[in-house]
Amino acid sequence: MFEDLTAKLETTLKKLRGQGKLTEKNIADSLKEIRRALLEADVNYKVAKEFIRSVQEKAVGEEVVRSVTPGQQIVKIVHDELVRLMGQTQAEIKLGGIPPAVVMLSGLQGSGKTTFAAKLANHLRKKGRHPMMVAADIYRPAAIQQLQVLGKSLKIPVYAEESGDAVQICRNAVGAARRQGCDVLILDTAGRLHIDEEMMQELVRIKSELKPREILFVADGMTGQDAVNAASRFMERLDFDGVVLTKMDGDARGGAALSIRSVTNRPIKFISSGEKADAIEPFHPDRLASRILGMGDVVSLVEKAQEAVDQKEAEKLEKKLRRAEFTLEDFYSQLQQIKKMGPLDQILGMIPGIGKQLKNVPMDDSAFVKVEAIINSMTPEERRRPQIINGSRRRRIALGSGNRVQDVNQLLRQFDDMRKMFKKMKRGKFRGMPLPGSMPF
Repeated sequence: MFEDLTAKLETTLKKLRGQGKLTEKNIADSLKEIRRALLEADVNYKVAKEFIRSVQEKAVGEEVVRSVTPGQQIVKIVHDELVRLMGQTQAEIKLGGIPPAVVMLSGLQGSGKTTFAAKLANHLRKKGRHPMMVAADIYRPAAIQQLQVLGKSLKIPVYAEESGDAVQICRNAVGAARRQGCDVLILDTAGRLHIDEEMMQELVRIKSELKPREILFVADGMTGQDAVNAASRFMERLDFDGVVLTKMDGDARGGAALSIRSVTNRPIKFISSGEKADAIEPFHPDRLASRILGMGDVVSLVEKAQEAVDQKEAEKLEKKLRRAEFTLEDFYSQLQQIKKMGPLDQILGMIPGIGKQLKNVPMDDSAFVKVEAIINSMTPEERRRPQIINGSRRRRIALGSGNRVQDVNQLLRQFDDMRKMFKKMKRGKFRGMPLPGSMPF
């Protein structure tokens, strides 16, 4: 996400790093480029104007730290202003009080409300909650079935009924949640292709009747300024509590994320990318500001790793590594855990300095599929003892996995390099290790 904006900001800030000192002229020239980058990212022009004014004041004023380089000074100022623009601190979802806590989702049709309802339910269940989803969109064809399919796949209850009254459906769902012991009720309300009075009145009635603990406006991050305009209209009628930005994996610009809080004065609470149920993360302004400036996001990377890694399996693997007994079966298991963390380009983009180095390097997750296919075409004995894989076995594995013999040879060679690396680590020697780019993934 934000690839275009990140690239342009990096180019502008790189020019300042080459200056001997900050002057009003080189600051003004750089801020013109930053302003242009923000506008091209579809940031609201008033927000962009205020952002530039604030950065300029701090850059030429007394707040500049004299002990660091000009480049470091301006990067810190821009980073701090991005954080301020997006909300300073994380705003958590409020679920206190007598259960079930009602969370109402609102937004235009196509913004991703139904998919986000399932993601939010899955996220809250991991936090120890017992959610139920409510199919309150009675207008969009197959909306109810879509939520039921998602609920079934996640084993999360969905309340639905054949009724033309969305308010009544939501009211009945509260009783159903209490009977089933569910402490969170997520309302997937109806959207339209455009804002109309009938839709708004229905949402206002649901709010009045159920008094939701949280009302979240779900915005399609790819629509940029249009998402901000829609949020403003919904804010006038619903006075929602927070914003959710979806489809962020397809947004290379970032205008909605940088504008929507300033325009609505409501915090962004979640961002969502991809279709998988775990493709959701709480919104941290400081972490996102670091990502936008190409500084990575190690904290989020560690959190993703903690969720994906099985602690017991990790301990078993550590013992095997100490004994230099790492097998292709172990490698396959590690591959599955890496896949759980998300797309490879997003994972690597969280590592400081890696994103810009990989800018023109294709990150194709299909490489995982090729490696998996090759390993799955091996016998259990071959996975445990890859040294027995001779020429005829390699041809059989290649044919069974739909790959070339050269691909099998490459995987085995790289796996052998990895085993040698682990042996050197055991002996405390680190020379001659294969570089990350030489790994099969």
